[in-house]
Amino acid sequence: MNAPPGVPVIQLRGLSTRFGDAVIHRDIDLDVAAGQILGLVGGSGSGKTTLLREIVGLLVPAKGSVRLFGHTVLDNDPLIRRDLRRRFGMLFQHGALFSALSVFDNIAFPLRELRVLDEEMIRDLVFLKLAMVELEPRHGPLMPAELSGGMVKRVALARALSLEPELLVLDEPTAGLDPDLADNFVKLIRMLQKELGFTVVMVTHDLETLAGLATRVAVLAEQRIIACGTPAEVLAVDHPFIHNFFCSGHALVVMQKGNV
Repeated sequence: MNAPPGVPVIQLRGLSTRFGDAVIHRDIDLDVAAGQILGLVGGSGSGKTTLLREIVGLLVPAKGSVRLFGHTVLDNDPLIRRDLRRRFGMLFQHGALFSALSVFDNIAFPLRELRVLDEEMIRDLVFLKLAMVELEPRHGPLMPAELSGGMVKRVALARALSLEPELLVLDEPTAGLDPDLADNFVKLIRMLQKELGFTVVMVTHDLETLAGLATRVAVLAEQRIIACGTPAEVLAVDHPFIHNFFCSGHALVVMQKGNV
Protein backbone atom coordinates (compact mmCIF):
# COMPACT_ATOMS: atom_id res chain seq x y z
CA MET A 1 0.00 0.00 0.00
CA ASN A 2 2.93 2.36 0.57
CA ALA A 3 3.71 4.75 -2.27
CA PRO A 4 7.06 4.23 -4.03
CA PRO A 5 9.85 6.58 -2.89
CA GLY A 6 9.55 10.01 -4.46
CA VAL A 7 5.85 9.67 -5.30
CA PRO A 8 3.91 12.74 -4.08
CA VAL A 9 1.54 12.35 -1.16
CA ILE A 10 -1.00 14.28 -3.27
CA GLN A 11 -1.02 14.42 -7.05
CA LEU A 12 -3.68 16.27 -9.05
CA ARG A 13 -3.68 16.06 -12.83
CA GLY A 14 -6.00 17.94 -15.17
CA LEU A 15 -8.59 18.43 -12.44
CA SER A 16 -11.70 20.34 -13.48
CA THR A 17 -14.81 21.04 -11.40
CA ARG A 18 -18.28 22.08 -12.53
CA PHE A 19 -21.52 22.73 -10.67
CA GLY A 20 -24.11 22.85 -13.43
CA ASP A 21 -22.92 25.42 -15.95
CA ALA A 22 -20.54 27.04 -13.46
CA VAL A 23 -16.88 26.15 -13.92
CA ILE A 24 -15.02 26.25 -10.59
CA HIS A 25 -11.64 24.71 -11.53
CA ARG A 26 -10.07 24.15 -14.91
CA ASP A 27 -7.15 21.77 -15.59
CA ILE A 28 -5.45 22.00 -12.19
CA ASP A 29 -2.13 20.21 -11.70
CA LEU A 30 -0.62 20.06 -8.21
CA ASP A 31 1.93 17.92 -6.36
CA VAL A 32 2.44 17.89 -2.59
CA ALA A 33 5.53 16.06 -1.35
CA ALA A 34 5.83 14.19 1.94
CA GLY A 35 6.50 16.47 4.90
CA GLN A 36 5.41 19.68 3.19
CA ILE A 37 2.94 22.12 4.70
CA LEU A 38 1.01 23.60 1.78
CA GLY A 39 -1.20 26.63 2.29
CA LEU A 40 -3.97 26.99 -0.28
CA VAL A 41 -5.26 30.54 -0.67
CA GLY A 42 -7.69 32.25 -3.00
CA GLY A 43 -10.57 34.63 -3.16
CA SER A 44 -14.11 33.94 -1.96
CA GLY A 45 -15.79 31.49 -4.31
CA SER A 46 -12.54 30.30 -5.86
CA GLY A 47 -13.25 26.71 -4.77
CA LYS A 48 -10.61 26.19 -2.08
CA THR A 49 -12.76 24.00 0.18
CA THR A 50 -14.17 22.22 -2.87
CA LEU A 51 -10.63 21.31 -3.88
CA LEU A 52 -9.90 19.96 -0.38
CA ARG A 53 -13.02 17.81 -0.54
CA GLU A 54 -11.98 16.43 -3.92
CA ILE A 55 -8.52 15.61 -2.56
CA VAL A 56 -10.00 13.41 0.17
CA GLY A 57 -12.71 11.90 -2.04
CA LEU A 58 -15.76 13.66 -0.59
CA LEU A 59 -16.48 15.23 -3.98
CA VAL A 60 -15.85 13.88 -7.48
CA PRO A 61 -14.28 16.25 -10.02
CA ALA A 62 -15.83 16.59 -13.47
CA LYS A 63 -12.53 15.66 -15.08
CA GLY A 64 -9.00 14.72 -14.11
CA SER A 65 -7.43 12.53 -11.45
CA VAL A 66 -6.68 12.72 -7.74
CA ARG A 67 -4.05 10.38 -6.31
CA LEU A 68 -3.04 9.96 -2.68
CA PHE A 69 0.16 8.08 -1.87
CA GLY A 70 0.27 6.92 -5.50
CA HIS A 71 -3.28 5.49 -5.50
CA THR A 72 -6.47 6.88 -7.03
CA VAL A 73 -8.47 8.34 -4.16
CA LEU A 74 -11.68 6.78 -5.53
CA ASP A 75 -10.04 3.49 -6.48
CA ASN A 76 -12.38 0.68 -7.57
CA ASP A 77 -10.87 -1.59 -4.92
CA PRO A 78 -12.75 -0.99 -1.63
CA LEU A 79 -9.77 -2.22 0.40
CA ILE A 80 -7.52 0.44 -1.15
CA ARG A 81 -10.15 3.13 -0.51
CA ARG A 82 -10.44 2.00 3.12
CA ASP A 83 -6.69 2.02 3.63
CA LEU A 84 -6.39 5.48 2.07
CA ARG A 85 -9.04 6.86 4.42
CA ARG A 86 -6.98 5.65 7.36
CA ARG A 87 -3.92 7.52 6.12
CA PHE A 88 -5.39 11.02 6.28
CA GLY A 89 -7.26 13.06 8.86
CA MET A 90 -9.40 16.12 8.21
CA LEU A 91 -10.16 19.12 10.40
CA PHE A 92 -13.30 20.83 9.13
CA GLN A 93 -13.74 24.59 9.37
CA HIS A 94 -16.07 24.59 12.38
CA GLY A 95 -14.79 21.36 13.91
CA ALA A 96 -17.81 19.27 12.81
CA LEU A 97 -17.90 17.42 16.13
CA PHE A 98 -20.80 15.03 16.63
CA SER A 99 -23.07 17.10 18.88
CA ALA A 100 -24.65 14.07 20.56
CA LEU A 101 -21.26 12.53 21.49
CA SER A 102 -18.91 13.53 24.29
CA VAL A 103 -15.37 14.72 23.68
CA PHE A 104 -14.14 11.21 24.51
CA ASP A 105 -16.57 9.53 22.10
CA ASN A 106 -15.83 12.00 19.30
CA ILE A 107 -12.15 11.11 19.44
CA ALA A 108 -12.89 7.41 19.92
CA PHE A 109 -15.24 7.28 16.93
CA PRO A 110 -12.59 6.61 14.21
CA LEU A 111 -10.84 4.12 16.50
CA ARG A 112 -14.06 2.18 17.08
CA GLU A 113 -14.72 2.16 13.34
CA LEU A 114 -11.59 0.05 12.91
CA ARG A 115 -13.31 -2.78 14.82
CA VAL A 116 -9.97 -4.22 15.90
CA LEU A 117 -9.29 -2.43 19.21
CA ASP A 118 -10.76 -3.25 22.60
CA GLU A 119 -12.20 -0.49 24.78
CA GLU A 120 -9.20 -0.41 27.10
CA MET A 121 -6.86 0.28 24.18
CA ILE A 122 -9.27 2.88 22.79
CA ARG A 123 -9.39 4.59 26.19
CA ASP A 124 -5.61 4.80 26.35
CA LEU A 125 -5.40 6.16 22.79
CA VAL A 126 -8.07 8.79 23.39
CA PHE A 127 -6.25 10.07 26.48
CA LEU A 128 -3.02 10.11 24.48
CA LYS A 129 -4.64 12.21 21.74
CA LEU A 130 -6.12 14.56 24.33
CA ALA A 131 -2.64 15.07 25.78
CA MET A 132 -1.23 15.70 22.30
CA VAL A 133 -3.58 18.68 21.87
CA GLU A 134 -2.93 19.86 25.44
CA LEU A 135 -6.24 18.75 26.92
CA GLU A 136 -6.78 16.52 29.96
CA PRO A 137 -8.78 13.34 30.71
CA ARG A 138 -11.25 15.47 32.70
CA HIS A 139 -12.32 17.08 29.41
CA GLY A 140 -13.42 13.70 28.03
CA PRO A 141 -16.99 13.68 29.43
CA LEU A 142 -17.77 17.21 28.19
CA MET A 143 -20.25 17.68 25.36
CA PRO A 144 -19.44 19.88 22.33
CA ALA A 145 -21.96 22.51 23.47
CA GLU A 146 -19.92 22.96 26.65
CA LEU A 147 -16.67 23.74 24.82
CA SER A 148 -15.11 27.06 23.91
CA GLY A 149 -14.20 27.70 20.29
CA GLY A 150 -10.56 26.93 20.98
CA MET A 151 -11.40 23.65 22.69
CA VAL A 152 -13.64 22.61 19.79
CA LYS A 153 -10.67 23.07 17.44
CA ARG A 154 -8.39 21.04 19.71
CA VAL A 155 -10.87 18.19 20.07
CA ALA A 156 -11.43 18.16 16.31
CA LEU A 157 -7.67 18.07 15.81
CA ALA A 158 -7.34 15.18 18.27
CA ARG A 159 -10.02 13.28 16.34
CA ALA A 160 -8.27 14.03 13.01
CA LEU A 161 -5.04 12.63 14.48
CA SER A 162 -6.66 9.60 16.12
CA LEU A 163 -5.46 7.14 13.46
CA GLU A 164 -1.98 8.70 13.30
CA PRO A 165 -2.42 9.91 9.71
CA GLU A 166 0.38 10.67 7.29
CA LEU A 167 -1.66 13.54 5.79
CA LEU A 168 -3.57 16.20 7.72
CA VAL A 169 -6.12 18.29 5.81
CA LEU A 170 -7.16 21.56 7.47
CA ASP A 171 -10.02 23.80 6.34
CA GLU A 172 -9.62 27.28 7.87
CA PRO A 173 -8.03 25.90 11.06
CA THR A 174 -8.05 29.23 12.93
CA ALA A 175 -11.38 30.61 11.70
CA GLY A 176 -13.45 32.01 14.56
CA LEU A 177 -10.56 32.16 17.03
CA ASP A 178 -9.28 35.37 18.55
CA PRO A 179 -5.65 36.25 17.71
CA ASP A 180 -4.12 34.72 20.85
CA LEU A 181 -6.02 31.44 20.49
CA ALA A 182 -5.23 31.34 16.78
CA ASP A 183 -1.53 31.85 17.47
CA ASN A 184 -1.53 29.08 20.09
CA PHE A 185 -3.32 26.73 17.73
CA VAL A 186 -0.82 27.41 14.95
CA LYS A 187 2.05 26.70 17.37
CA LEU A 188 0.36 23.44 18.40
CA ILE A 189 -0.02 22.23 14.81
CA ARG A 190 3.55 23.24 13.98
CA MET A 191 4.88 21.37 17.04
CA LEU A 192 2.89 18.23 16.22
CA GLN A 193 3.97 18.33 12.58
CA LYS A 194 7.62 18.55 13.58
CA GLU A 195 7.23 15.68 16.06
CA LEU A 196 5.14 13.37 13.88
CA GLY A 197 6.29 14.39 10.39
CA PHE A 198 2.90 14.33 8.69
CA THR A 199 2.14 16.27 5.51
CA VAL A 200 -0.33 19.17 5.78
CA VAL A 201 -2.62 20.80 3.24
CA MET A 202 -4.63 23.70 4.61
CA VAL A 203 -7.04 26.30 3.30
CA THR A 204 -6.73 29.64 5.06
CA HIS A 205 -7.48 33.28 4.43
CA ASP A 206 -5.51 34.34 7.49
CA LEU A 207 -2.02 35.61 6.69
CA GLU A 208 -0.74 35.04 10.24
CA THR A 209 -1.74 31.38 10.01
CA LEU A 210 -0.21 31.07 6.55
CA ALA A 211 3.06 32.69 7.61
CA GLY A 212 3.22 30.63 10.81
CA LEU A 213 2.76 27.25 9.14
CA ALA A 214 3.18 27.04 5.38
CA THR A 215 6.41 25.92 3.77
CA ARG A 216 4.76 26.25 0.36
CA VAL A 217 1.82 28.27 -0.92
CA ALA A 218 -0.58 27.57 -3.80
CA VAL A 219 -2.73 30.44 -5.07
CA LEU A 220 -6.10 29.62 -6.61
CA ALA A 221 -7.56 32.26 -8.94
CA GLU A 222 -9.15 32.42 -12.39
CA GLN A 223 -10.23 28.76 -12.00
CA ARG A 224 -6.61 27.56 -11.83
CA ILE A 225 -3.50 27.62 -9.67
CA ILE A 226 -1.70 30.77 -10.76
CA ALA A 227 1.35 30.30 -8.50
CA CYS A 228 2.82 27.56 -6.32
CA GLY A 229 6.10 27.65 -4.44
CA THR A 230 7.76 29.03 -1.37
CA PRO A 231 6.19 32.21 0.02
CA ALA A 232 9.08 34.22 -1.45
CA GLU A 233 8.55 32.65 -4.88
CA VAL A 234 4.80 33.33 -4.79
CA LEU A 235 5.29 36.94 -3.69
CA ALA A 236 7.51 37.46 -6.74
CA VAL A 237 4.75 36.45 -9.20
CA ASP A 238 3.31 39.41 -11.09
CA HIS A 239 -0.46 38.87 -10.92
CA PRO A 240 -3.24 41.24 -9.74
CA PHE A 241 -4.67 38.80 -7.19
CA ILE A 242 -1.25 38.19 -5.63
CA HIS A 243 -0.61 41.92 -5.43
CA ASN A 244 -3.98 42.52 -3.76
CA PHE A 245 -3.79 39.57 -1.38
CA PHE A 246 -0.16 39.65 -0.31
CA CYS A 247 1.45 42.93 -1.17
CA SER A 248 -0.09 45.48 1.15
CA GLY A 249 2.41 46.80 3.68
CA HIS A 250 0.92 44.74 6.54
CA ALA A 251 0.68 41.54 4.47
CA LEU A 252 4.30 41.78 3.38
CA VAL A 253 5.47 42.24 6.95
CA VAL A 254 3.44 39.26 8.11
CA MET A 255 4.70 36.96 5.33
CA GLN A 256 8.30 38.05 5.68
CA LYS A 257 8.37 37.47 9.44
CA GLY A 258 6.78 34.02 9.12
CA ASN A 259 8.60 30.84 10.03
CA VAL A 260 8.86 29.73 6.42
